[in-house]
Amino acid sequence: MSEEVKKEVKAEVKPTAQPKVEKKVEAKVEKKTDAKGADKKDAKPGDKHGKRDHRRPRREEVKEYEERVVEINRISKTVQGGRHMRFSALVVIGDKKGKYGFAMEKSGEVPDAIKKSLETAKHNMYHIHIVKKGFTIAHEVMGKYGATKVYLKPAPAGTGIIAGGPVRAILELSGLRNVVSKVYGARASINVIRATHNAIGQLKSYFDVQALRGKLQEVKK
Repeated sequence: MSEEVKKEVKAEVKPTAQPKVEKKVEAKVEKKTDAKGADKKDAKPGDKHGKRDHRRPRREEVKEYEERVVEINRISKTVQGGRHMRFSALVVIGDKKGKYGFAMEKSGEVPDAIKKSLETAKHNMYHIHIVKKGFTIAHEVMGKYGATKVYLKPAPAGTGIIAGGPVRAILELSGLRNVVSKVYGARASINVIRATHNAIGQLKSYFDVQALRGKLQEVKK
């Protein structure tokens, strides 16, 4: 064979040999990716790199009362060395089953003031009589505190709570769903809440009214 024929034969053989090597490399890469994918599938959700996590799951704390921060105020007191800054937090809590509480405490930091208010509110809980049919109050009532007056009126089912921020907080967290309210006079949040509390304290149940009229000897609540 001449040299030209040998060169042509070599040129034809070389291109056919290269794809085989590429196929082998691709096959190795696919095997590696499959192995990694299998490891990931076999690993459990709590595992890290195939190792089991022995930490205990966190327990979710069930809150006894729902909390709502009504207002946060900054208090400034001028002393000899300068101004002393503090914060006050007004908080309302309730279980939506007829119990509610409120408090306002002060502290140097906002989270501390809220925490103190919650603790005080939990120690001063009050009860409200809820009419089960419509989740409303039994009758109209007017509460007073200082220069603030709060008027509460029962409403039919589907009305909702028509009230401002402080009044709405107490009514919703106590479990009422259909009440109409109106605030007269001063609008300070703490005074509005105290006037609302005064109005709730004047509510009477059916058995209380019957006992006052002398129709029931034994009052069952």
